[in-house]
Amino acid sequence: MRILFIGDIVGSVGRKAVKACLPGLKAKYNPTVVIANGENAAGGRGITSAIAKEFFELGVHGITMGNHTWDQKDIFDFIDDEERIVRPANFPKGTPGRGHTTIKVKDQELVIVNLQGRTFLPPLDCPFEKADAILESLKKKHKYILVDFHAEATSEKLAMGWHLDGRVSAVVGTHTHVQTHDERILPSGTAYVTDVGMVGPRDGILGMDRQAVLQKFKTQLPVRFVVDEGKWHFHAVCIDLDPATGLGTKIRLIRMDEDQFIFE
Repeated sequence: MRILFIGDIVGSVGRKAVKACLPGLKAKYNPTVVIANGENAAGGRGITSAIAKEFFELGVHGITMGNHTWDQKDIFDFIDDEERIVRPANFPKGTPGRGHTTIKVKDQELVIVNLQGRTFLPPLDCPFEKADAILESLKKKHKYILVDFHAEATSEKLAMGWHLDGRVSAVVGTHTHVQTHDERILPSGTAYVTDVGMVGPRDGILGMDRQAVLQKFKTQLPVRFVVDEGKWHFHAVCIDLDPATGLGTKIRLIRMDEDQFIFE
């Protein structure tokens, strides 16, 4: 099992980057499953059914979300029916959608779990308790389990990695949009990275127009953030899993820039 996980896709520039890069990445790495975080795909906030369809047609098998899950009103029209999309599992009971799902590709299955951190983000249910409950419900029926932990604090992401080490195949962090250089296989076999990074405007600030962000920092006045335009950068990880144990054997960072991306 080889997983290609694409970091937070931001706006139309991010979607353009996915369209440009995914065919070459699939040819180079031959992933079994392609998963992407799509919670910023529609103008930096949420996702629409049309954008989700676009990703699936490009070859993405599953989409994870985060704190912007509900920002596009049409999400409520399809999230209950679209089994390939997961939102944070630790939203309150009764929330539309699902927090984990099973992606089937040919004769292999991957469970994807979405969780959201609570540090510097809304106080949802405990993600650690929710992770335990999901794993208990699965009752070790699935060999391959990927967790997208959408969280702000690096300490909370690291804590989740250690909490799940040896119990899931991989824990990948999203949300902060800056790729971290701490990819590793934890001692009990879980592949881990604190943040995969983002796919979208290279010269903005976390994908947003930098002048607006600068104005906010310098004045502390209300500012409307919009997705930046211009050239893109693309961040992802490629994770290899042991067919005997389901645990990680290798995790590689992928980092590309619109000016320089060549597939060998």
